[in-house]
Amino acid sequence: MDKILKLFKIPDLRKRVLFILVLLVVFRVAAAIPVPGIDTSQLAQFFAQNQLFGLISLFTGGGLENLSLVMLGVGPYITASIIMQLLTMIFPQLEQMYKYEGEAGRQKFNQYSRLLTVPLAFLQGFGFLTLLSRQGVIPALSLNQWIVALTVVSTGTMFLMWLGELISEKNLGNGISLLIFAGIVAQGPQALSQLYFGYDPGQLFTYIGYFILALVIIGGVVYITEAQRQIPINYAKRVRGFKMYGGVSTYLPLRVNQAGVIPIIFALSILLFPGMVANFLAGSKIAFLSNLAQTFNRFLTNQLLYGLLYFILVVGFTYFYTAITFDPKSISENIQKQGGYIPGIRPGPSTAQFLTHLLNRITLVGAVFLGLIAVMPSIVQGFTGIAAFTLGGTSLLIMVSVALEVMKQVDSQLSMYEY
Repeated sequence: MDKILKLFKIPDLRKRVLFILVLLVVFRVAAAIPVPGIDTSQLAQFFAQNQLFGLISLFTGGGLENLSLVMLGVGPYITASIIMQLLTMIFPQLEQMYKYEGEAGRQKFNQYSRLLTVPLAFLQGFGFLTLLSRQGVIPALSLNQWIVALTVVSTGTMFLMWLGELISEKNLGNGISLLIFAGIVAQGPQALSQLYFGYDPGQLFTYIGYFILALVIIGGVVYITEAQRQIPINYAKRVRGFKMYGGVSTYLPLRVNQAGVIPIIFALSILLFPGMVANFLAGSKIAFLSNLAQTFNRFLTNQLLYGLLYFILVVGFTYFYTAITFDPKSISENIQKQGGYIPGIRPGPSTAQFLTHLLNRITLVGAVFLGLIAVMPSIVQGFTGIAAFTLGGTSLLIMVSVALEVMKQVDSQLSMYEY
C-alpha cells in the first residue's frame, strides 16, 4: 500500500500510471464494439460448448466471443514473434541481428515481427470467420462484408500492438502482457456472477474447498515462477599494469520456469489448427474425410484424452523452447572469456556439459509444472464439481507473472527516484 501511495505522490510516475489506465480502458471499449454487419446472438452458446475456442476467447478479453473490432487480440503479433524466434535457428543473419547487433538490431528484428503480423492477422481472421460461418454461428458474408470484416479485425490487431508499445515505453511493465492481463481480469466479474447465481447451499464445503485449493495454487504459481537455481561462478585475479581485476564471486541464475507461457501458446496452436481443419472437413461430401473429421472432433471433446495430449505437448514444447533460448555452449564460452569458472568444473566443454545436464533436470520440473497448469481447469472442476468458475491455470500463470513483473518495475522506478 505504501508503494502505491508513493507511486501517486511522484508526478511523473502518476502521469505514467494514469496514461496506462486510459489505454487499458480504450482496449476494453474496443473489445465491446462488434464488427459491422455481423449478428452475435449465437456466439455465446458456441463458445460455451467449445473449450478450446473458449480459452482463446479468454486471451482476447472476450473480444473473439463478441466478434469485436479486436477479436484477434494480440495473438497474431505473438505468433509472428514466435515465428521470428524460430527463424533465428534457420537463418544465421537473423540470429546475428537479434543477438549481436545491439539495440539497433533488435529494433530491426521487431520491425520484421510487426510486418509479419499483418498477413497473419488476415489469415487468422479469415479462418475464424469462415469456421463460424460454416458452423452456422454467423450468417454467410458477402464479398463486401468479407472485405470490411477482415480489414477491421486486422486493423484492430495492429491498433492493440501500437497500444502495447505505448504502454511498454512507460517502463511499468510489458505492454502486450498488460493487455492480455486486462483481458483476463475483465472476464472475472462475469465468472463471479455465474458462480453467485449458480450457488447451491448444499455444496458449501465444496465451495470452501475450492477457494482453499485456489489459494494453494496461487502460492504454488508464485513460488515456481520465482524459483531459480544459482550456479556459483568465481573469477580469477588478473593484473593489468598497476591494477588488479577479478577475484570476485557471483552466480548464474537458472530459472525453473525458463520458457514462461510460450510452450502453452505453442501447444494451443498445435491443437487449434487440426481442430479448425476437422471442423472444415466435417461437412465434406467425401464420406471418409467427414468420418475422420468427426472422429477427431470427438477425440477433442473427450476431456481425459484432450488433457493428456495437451499435457504432453506442453512438456515437449517446454524443452524445445528452452533449448532455443538458452545455449549452454555460448554461456560457457562467455564465462571462460571473462576469466570465470564454476568451482569443481573445468572451463570450456566441461562447463557446457555441466550446464546442459543441470538445465535438463531443472527443465523437467518446469515442464511438469506448466503441463499441470495447462490442464488445471479440468482438474479443479473434477475435484470441486463447480463448472461455473473453473480456475484457469494458464490465465492464472499469466496474471501472476505480469503482476510480479509490474511490481519489480515499480520498485526499480521508486528506487531510482529515491536515490
